Amino acid sequence: MGTRHTAPGPQERRFAAYVEGLANAAGHEDRHAPLKNYCKGLLLPGERKSIEPMAARLDPENVQPMRQSLHHLVAKARWSDETVLAEVRNHVLPAMRRQGPLVAWIVDDTGFPKKGKHSVGVARQYCGQVGKQDNCRVAVSLSVATWSSSLPIAYRLYLPKEWADDSERREKAEVPTEVEFQTKPDIALDQIRAAVAAKLDRGVVLADAAYGINTEFRDGLTALDLQYAVGVQGSITVWEPGQQPLPAKPRGKMGRPPRLLQRTADHQPVSVKQLAMSLPPAAFQEITWREGADRKLHSRFAAVRVRPAHRDYEKAEPRAEEWLLIEWPQGEKEPTKYWLSTLPPATKLKALIRMAKHRWIIERDYEELKQELGLGHFEGRNWRGFHHHATLCIAAYGFLVAERNRFSPSARAGHLGFAALGPAPDFRPRGSSSTPGAA
Repeated sequence: MGTRHTAPGPQERRFAAYVEGLANAAGHEDRHAPLKNYCKGLLLPGERKSIEPMAARLDPENVQPMRQSLHHLVAKARWSDETVLAEVRNHVLPAMRRQGPLVAWIVDDTGFPKKGKHSVGVARQYCGQVGKQDNCRVAVSLSVATWSSSLPIAYRLYLPKEWADDSERREKAEVPTEVEFQTKPDIALDQIRAAVAAKLDRGVVLADAAYGINTEFRDGLTALDLQYAVGVQGSITVWEPGQQPLPAKPRGKMGRPPRLLQRTADHQPVSVKQLAMSLPPAAFQEITWREGADRKLHSRFAAVRVRPAHRDYEKAEPRAEEWLLIEWPQGEKEPTKYWLSTLPPATKLKALIRMAKHRWIIERDYEELKQELGLGHFEGRNWRGFHHHATLCIAAYGFLVAERNRFSPSARAGHLGFAALGPAPDFRPRGSSSTPGAA
């Protein structure tokens, strides 16, 4: 069992000031103590970051009252996730900017394997954590990033259509009436519109092919005057460099003049894979884009200017030119990755690659959020609890990000030196696979 320090250290004092600001944003001063306890529980050492083991670590002599306090805060209390996340952003982004400007807004989704069918949003769907279809729930997030750090600023559960259309399950899980079915790209666009409305420093929007193949998503970014570098699949069609759809047919003697673009049997777009395979070997260059953990990361790339072709025969003007970036590693039989990007025509190849590849940075976020801060450990079933827990996990992670950018690059959950009594020696949390006391 740990010992209680007589006076908090400077890091713990900064933490107390930080969570006081979050509690004020939540709207009630009486949430200061439970909010501080919840975030502190997430940051303390421990295998499970669900309510019961956190309560045992925070106050082993009064576990039940502490558990009730934490449970009410996360599962019952009516505070705004968006307001608290905005306060996290206001605190953390200035610290991030000290190391360099924001350069990217990164869209992602993350899955949580989950048994049963009663927890909100659980359905059989693709789960990135296991790499296949499985029983899970999925959340869509938007992060902002400098070249050296990143922070999630929005987080929303994807509600599958079978959930959105099931009034009985919605009622039991307390899904708000205003929440309707939305695709993941639609959720992401809403998050991006909110970031634009908040007047955040703009970055290039990065997303994988699950979002990049969606023409409406890309068009939505362009309508918001945002640049992007998004993954696409090899089947997406484009006009080859220098080509575009044919103009509308000549005007006839009667009726309105034709206005829609045309294609003919011998004038068709091609898939990006076809285009990539047709490029000469000299079009590809070996490029190193950054230092990895144990080696320099490099591969072969080519970039050409193309016009996306999706349903442009329904348009009166051809789509604007943008970059098609192709990765074809040495020794592979065909290209492995493709991106479309609206970065300026004068962008150098290495800069285009570096930006497109910068999605990697949020992998660190989710590794730490899941493994160290318990993002997937919430055991409740309702909509509010799922989002409140995630918001507080992001708040705790935001404190770490600020500490790393301001004071200590090595700051991480479980290593902050926060005062806590620790659990009773025989305490064993539900879900633990370890021996008693290890949590």
